[in-house]
Amino acid sequence: MAQLTMEQLAGWVNALLWPFLRIGALLMAMPVIGAASVPVRIRVLLAAALAWLLLPVLPPMPAFDFLSSQGLLVSLFQIFIGLGMGFILQLVFGLFVVAGQSIAMAMGLGFASAVDPQNGIQVPVVSQGLLLLVTLLFLAMNGHLLLFQLLADSFRLLPVGLIAPDTDALWRIALWGSHLFAGGLLVALPAVTGLLLVNIAFGVAARAAPQLNIFAVGFPVMLLAGFVLMVALLPGLGEQLGRALGEAYALMRTLMEP
Repeated sequence: MAQLTMEQLAGWVNALLWPFLRIGALLMAMPVIGAASVPVRIRVLLAAALAWLLLPVLPPMPAFDFLSSQGLLVSLFQIFIGLGMGFILQLVFGLFVVAGQSIAMAMGLGFASAVDPQNGIQVPVVSQGLLLLVTLLFLAMNGHLLLFQLLADSFRLLPVGLIAPDTDALWRIALWGSHLFAGGLLVALPAVTGLLLVNIAFGVAARAAPQLNIFAVGFPVMLLAGFVLMVALLPGLGEQLGRALGEAYALMRTLMEP
């Protein structure tokens, strides 16, 4: 009868636990699955299931004891890699939150806010609507499956071991945060420009007819114009999301390549 030794047990634990930490950190940090509305138990079970499914195709794990100083350092690196991937993806979704805030301020709905179920903070209702649409588009475009494929490739491109984070990679992630504002402005630019023209038209009307109550007339017209312009933005929303996701996944793969 075969007996299980402590060395074999430690090897099995290391082979499963380190991938579990990387996958779990990604699921905790990424949008949709990492939302505050998703129970932590669900995320932990999903991370364990993914680690178990990837176990046969993973490269050999380092022969460190998990509780040693080297093992703890490897664990921190795996958590950092997963959090970095999730943070980049969060920036993609934050892009549309910024776009919604710009549109809401331009159309006079900046005061109307609701709780964002992703992050548990107050955001304008326009941002909330865009975020819900983007989440549905992300799932419909199989963005989560592409992310899981990239996660599986990460164990080949960046295997588990004592690989310290590159300072250049950290700087590139920080610089990529500029996409949060540039991309958000690009998404909101047509609507904001249209609302600016409406404001200019009301300014001319107020100068031509001073007796006109511009506040009573302008607010409903700005709301109506804002909603019309938002509907006009919807056909290009998928293209904007696809381009942002492509750039984010390309950045992740570039950072993992030696």
